[in-house]
Amino acid sequence: MRIKRGVNSNKKRKKILKAAKGYWGSRSKLYRVAKGTLIHAGGQAYVGRKNKKRDYRRLWIVRINAAARLNGLSYSKFMCGLKSANIELNRKVLAELAVNDTVAFNNLADIAKKNIAK
Repeated sequence: MRIKRGVNSNKKRKKILKAAKGYWGSRSKLYRVAKGTLIHAGGQAYVGRKNKKRDYRRLWIVRINAAARLNGLSYSKFMCGLKSANIELNRKVLAELAVNDTVAFNNLADIAKKNIAK
């Protein structure tokens, strides 16, 4: 008795074409083109996930720097002051404070100013 593999082949093709839905022209219609496109897209998505982490860190640093300068400090002096005061808040939290809770950030800036010289 021979084994017919049409079901599996169709399932495989349908999965690829469903994932490529919305792509332009042949990229969403033809299996071979769609498969190549999805491989390329997967690589780009992988890189994008890594870049997103960099981009958010850069955004947080920009926000912290802007708020620190309103308090008469540069970003590096502010971070140095916090480190010498043993305040271990990450950049994400500091950026959130800089945007949404300026009073708390100003208090941290005062602490950082006092501890820069140490």
